[in-house]
Amino acid sequence: MTAPVDASTPTSLARLKPLTIAPVWLLTLVAAVVIGVVAGDDWAGYLPLALAGSIIVTFVLQLAASEKDGLVSRTMLALCGSLVILAVTTLVLALTR
Repeated sequence: MTAPVDASTPTSLARLKPLTIAPVWLLTLVAAVVIGVVAGDDWAGYLPLALAGSIIVTFVLQLAASEKDGLVSRTMLALCGSLVILAVTTLVLALTR
């Protein structure tokens, strides 16, 4: 008979990190591409909305994970990645438009 797996073991925390970070980055990347394609000259007004959406999705995923160990590091990694994606998007759109 196997022992129940504790959610705070290092392997489960390592598995939890990509599951709560990658969707935020993917959503931010999709939002950035949609803004770049659809928004036209008003793109600068939509990028803060994309960042706000990534913040909300980050907190929803962290609450859904319900694991307090590593919460701050997972949240900061997800949000910093989103910020970098949107900064690169800003740079590209500013130089091309």
